Amino acid sequence: MNIQSEIDFFSDLGLIDKVRFITRLICEVSDEAKVGDGDDVARLKFCNEMNQRLARFGHQILSEDAARPADDVMIRMLLGARTDKAAERLMQNAYRRVLTGFESFDTTVLLSTR
Repeated sequence: MNIQSEIDFFSDLGLIDKVRFITRLICEVSDEAKVGDGDDVARLKFCNEMNQRLARFGHQILSEDAARPADDVMIRMLLGARTDKAAERLMQNAYRRVLTGFESFDTTVLLSTR
């Protein structure tokens, strides 16, 4: 998987589409957590941590938080090489499933009450 092309793809999405993508990814990571023998506490902790980070990132996008991580930082965190190859494979599988089923609606308007 080419991380730079994934960064470019994600950066080109509108705000709402980014959040839609992140939300789907949270669901896929949760599905990945269910796979296995059920006794792998490290895998469950990893999935929980990733979902918390993704949920926070989605919230930061919607609230237009200036302190949110840059898109490239998030994609590198999700898809970068890891010492735990099972965790790396888990994230890549979840990301790939979202990517294959994702359709951008090219949202251009975000209504803000500010």
